[in-house]
Amino acid sequence: MTTETPRGYTTTRDDLTRRLKKIEGQVRGVERMIADDRYCIEILTQIAAIQAALDRVALGLLDGHVSHCVVGGHGPGEPEERSAELMAAVGRLLRR
Repeated sequence: MTTETPRGYTTTRDDLTRRLKKIEGQVRGVERMIADDRYCIEILTQIAAIQAALDRVALGLLDGHVSHCVVGGHGPGEPEERSAELMAAVGRLLRR
């Protein structure tokens, strides 16, 4: 879906999509590991890899948001509101 206003991640959309497809495959792999009754530590290791991959996707999105929406002024609201929104997003990412 294309919007009239480009998003901060528009230039990296293909890379983010590739990463998410890889993560999707990793999740399916964990599902198979559980179905195959694999060793717990092997499964936990794969889950940690998935979480790290999701963190990289989140950081990529956050980087685009900061440079485009917050600093570039393309996000909604005043600078203080964009800053507060950014910090709330970072807080959500750190809460796990």
